[in-house]
Amino acid sequence: MSVRELVVLGTASQVPTRHRNHNGYLLRWDGEGILFDPGEGTQRQMLRAGVAAHDIDRICVTHFHGDHSLGLAGVIQRINLDRVPHPVTAHYPASGQRFFDRLRYSTAYRETVELTEAPVAADGTLATTAAYTLEGRRLSHPVESYGYRLTEPDRRRMLPAKLAGHGIAGSDVGRIQRDGVLRGVTLDQVSEPRRGQRFAFVMDTRLCDGAFALAEGCDMLVIESTFLDEDGQLAADHGHLTAGQAARVAKESRVRHLVLTHFSQRYHDPQLFEDQARAAGFEGELTIAQDLITVPVPTRHP
Repeated sequence: MSVRELVVLGTASQVPTRHRNHNGYLLRWDGEGILFDPGEGTQRQMLRAGVAAHDIDRICVTHFHGDHSLGLAGVIQRINLDRVPHPVTAHYPASGQRFFDRLRYSTAYRETVELTEAPVAADGTLATTAAYTLEGRRLSHPVESYGYRLTEPDRRRMLPAKLAGHGIAGSDVGRIQRDGVLRGVTLDQVSEPRRGQRFAFVMDTRLCDGAFALAEGCDMLVIESTFLDEDGQLAADHGHLTAGQAARVAKESRVRHLVLTHFSQRYHDPQLFEDQARAAGFEGELTIAQDLITVPVPTRHP
């Protein structure tokens, strides 16, 4: 059975705290793992969460502030130390190439794994696989920052009662799926559309068109909520969102499961973030992220 879940490795903004590590998030999507924003300490958090270097197929960095990228050096070296048997692709803002180079080659080690650099320079599609399309969109932050979105292709769900009614069974099911018609019966008559699942990752940003575009119709949205609403001016000055603003993005974009993360060290009560998200009108599933939790991607729409 395929697994689609978010493993939270760290949830702190700017600096780690006693209870929160720097950022780090691994999305398990069927047989692939996508590591987002590995901050300092990510390699150790992976160990604590049961995530191996072999689980990483793709790395996506939103921007080159330290709490989102300082862990790259350790993660890349661990991938090589463990001789991960498959290629790994890294996406990051093209404007930060010098930072990626410094982190990739910060110390001496033996390269044993094919690491493909695929920097992001504009909005658009970054990769297409059988399981998803990955796209990036520019956000609004003092340094260039991109959010990421996975979209599973739409498919069709076969309807057993309809198939039986038309006398279609066994290998004939595969034939009608492949050919679109069988003995005068069309695929539309025995199936229905199955909407592909969607996931978005939105880190450091003010409210902007890119955040809404990434979140639109997502089954799960992982989004920063660095500040509480009463510190809205501070959030705007530093290029961040408040809990209420993040919830607004989720509500207006029809998100099913909202995951709030990237919390300022100034706050000590996570319940306040939930309260403000609900006050902003978001009524879907809501998780206030904590280090080392696993959050399943919602099951498909019925």
